[in-house]
Amino acid sequence: MTPELEARLAVAGLDAAAVTALVETALAEDGATDVTSEPIFAPDDRAAGDFTARKDGVVAGIPVAETVFELLGVDYESHVADGDRVTKGRALISVSGPTRAVLRAERTALNLLTHLSGIATATRRWVDAIEGTKAKVRDTRKTLPGLRALQKYAVRCGGGVNHRMGLADAALVKDNHIAAAGSVTRAYEAIRAVYPSLHVQVECDTLAQVEEALAAGATSLLLDNMSVGRMTEAVKLVNGRAELEASGGLGLAGVRDVAVTGVDYLAVGALTHSSRAFDIGLDFS
Repeated sequence: MTPELEARLAVAGLDAAAVTALVETALAEDGATDVTSEPIFAPDDRAAGDFTARKDGVVAGIPVAETVFELLGVDYESHVADGDRVTKGRALISVSGPTRAVLRAERTALNLLTHLSGIATATRRWVDAIEGTKAKVRDTRKTLPGLRALQKYAVRCGGGVNHRMGLADAALVKDNHIAAAGSVTRAYEAIRAVYPSLHVQVECDTLAQVEEALAAGATSLLLDNMSVGRMTEAVKLVNGRAELEASGGLGLAGVRDVAVTGVDYLAVGALTHSSRAFDIGLDFS
C-alpha cells in the first residue's frame, strides 16, 4: 500500500492493516483462477473504464476500493471523496491496467463501494429529515461481522454519528441486564462500583424507569419503544439532567416528530443492517 493511500485511510479513521486484510480475504473468495477472463485475454491485454454512479446518493468507501486496485496492480484516479453527494452518471473512479486484473478487481471493489455508499446514502436521508432539530442520527452494534469499522465509517460519511464500537467502550444497561440484576439501580450501581468514570447509558421502557435511573445517578438514557407522547413526557421529566436517545422501531416517515421532542440522539440500527446497496457500475471505455 502506498503511503498516500495509508494516509487517506488514517484520516478516515480506518486501520490500513485491517482494511488490507479484509480486502485480501474478499479477493481470496474468488479463488486463484478466473476461468472466464484468462482464456479470453492475454496477460498483456489492457483495459480502462470508470466506476460510475447509476443514481443520486452519497459516496463512501473510495479508499477501500483503492486498496483493491493497489493489491491487484490496477492504476486508478478517484474523482470524488467519501461523503460527497453525487448524481446519476458521475464517474467516481477511473481505472486502467491489465484486463484480467481490472476484471478481477471489479466485483470486490463494487461489493465494498455499493454497500458502504448505500449506508452513507441512507444515513443522509435520516440526517436531512431532522435538519433544524438538535437531534443526531446514531448507529448501533447491529453490524455485519468483520465490517463494523467500515459500516460505522459509512454512517459518518452520511452525516451520522457513532455509538460505541464495542462492549469495552461504554456500558449500556439493557432490559436483560435489568431483569437479571433485579432493578435499574442494582445494575447501574454495580457498573459504577467497578468503572466509576465510564460512560453508562441506561435503557428505559417506562417513565418509572427514567425516574429510577436518574435517582441512581445516570446521565445518559435510552428511551426504548416509547410513543412520541411518552417521549415528550420523558424529555420534560429529565429536564436536561441526562442526554436522551430514542430507540426502537423508528421510521424515516415519522422521525422528525421524534426529533422535535427534544431528544439528543436517534438510534437507527437499520442503517447498518438493512441499507440497500447503492447502484454503481464499471463501464469499459
